[in-house]
Amino acid sequence: GQVVKTSPFHGGNRGSNPLWVTNGRLAQPGEHLPYKQGVIGSIPVAPTKTVFGMNTVFSFFCNNRYKETTMYPLVFNDVFKDYIWGGRNLERWGKKLPDGITAESWEISCHPDGPSVVNNGEYKGVKLADLVFRFPVEMMGSKMANRYIDFPLLVKLIDAQEKLSVQVHPDDAYARLHENDNGKNEMWYILWAARDAQLILDVKENTNKERFLECLARGNVEEILRTVHVKEGDVIYIPSGLVHAIGSGIVLIEIQQNSNATYRLYDYNRKGKDGKPRPLHIDKALDVIDFQNAGRRRIFRGLTIPGPGLTRKILSASAYFSAEDWYLQTHTVIETKKERFYLFTCLEGEALVKWEEVCVPVRKGMSFMIPALCDRTVIEANKGGCRLIISTVPDIENEIIRPLLDAGYDENVILNEIPGIRL
Repeated sequence: GQVVKTSPFHGGNRGSNPLWVTNGRLAQPGEHLPYKQGVIGSIPVAPTKTVFGMNTVFSFFCNNRYKETTMYPLVFNDVFKDYIWGGRNLERWGKKLPDGITAESWEISCHPDGPSVVNNGEYKGVKLADLVFRFPVEMMGSKMANRYIDFPLLVKLIDAQEKLSVQVHPDDAYARLHENDNGKNEMWYILWAARDAQLILDVKENTNKERFLECLARGNVEEILRTVHVKEGDVIYIPSGLVHAIGSGIVLIEIQQNSNATYRLYDYNRKGKDGKPRPLHIDKALDVIDFQNAGRRRIFRGLTIPGPGLTRKILSASAYFSAEDWYLQTHTVIETKKERFYLFTCLEGEALVKWEEVCVPVRKGMSFMIPALCDRTVIEANKGGCRLIISTVPDIENEIIRPLLDAGYDENVILNEIPGIRL
């Protein structure tokens, strides 16, 4: 039989790291649970104590349909969020929205707060998280499967018709201890911004915890928050510990760690749908705010690598993820080398994604995943070209730094203009 190692983190409220039960008890951290193909010896369950994808997992273990691994480029159903600050702007990016407000579209997600479901091929109707659980190497790749307990990334489109709350995210260590979730580093790429659109990025220099508490108590916390203007094409890297908020009149794509751990500091005295003030998380937020690095540059524009048929703009790169903006005029080959996966969101135009006998049409507003198993997948742009945002957990030296050096960029320019790369 095979051996499954349990997550070293369990308990808490909710999260993407799986809990395990065996013989009617909760497994201990690091305990190895044996199971055999076709026999459920262990079932992963969500931290809410409900069975996580039980029917799907049961079919993975017991159904002959999954006896041999098959894989192909995957597209997903939309997962929409109707937070109070949203609008209707995602229609401009090809989304068919439900009635009312739509604040976010979770494009590719394994997080239990908004799980993606496959919408094409043999695995149609199966949660992405269940595929990753059953086929970790085929889905994530040889470089990723031994590194991550769960899928590492989450991709969102965000429409801020109104400003968001002022918030901060914890790092991995704090989030796993207090939230049973991953920490959250993220990046924003501004797709559209109204005139005079602003973000809150960081506290002002010389602000400390005591000063922050004083301003909270007096109700004038905004006086110690750093506000910056943004425009289309701006790139912002948000490390854990950075106080931030999206202002009104902004549409962006967000690449982030697979996490929903957020501490709200200030919400402009707004009320939620229930008519009550939305909860704040002051104590935890003050635990994780990075007051030491206030005043650093936060807005970037990326570096462009021109080429025949494909122009790459590298937006950000870190140990957590990379993000690029591609304009594809002809075709390109995605070489996963079976080491890592690649995630794409189509912002403009149409394309065909081809691997072996499979051909997947994509259009504006769709996101898709090329699993690691699908080495040398071809993306072929339709007439007029297409624009794609691509993300992965990168080989920074070979996928980011080396191509930029070959394009003529100085090493100091690379380090200064690609946010996250110094982390």
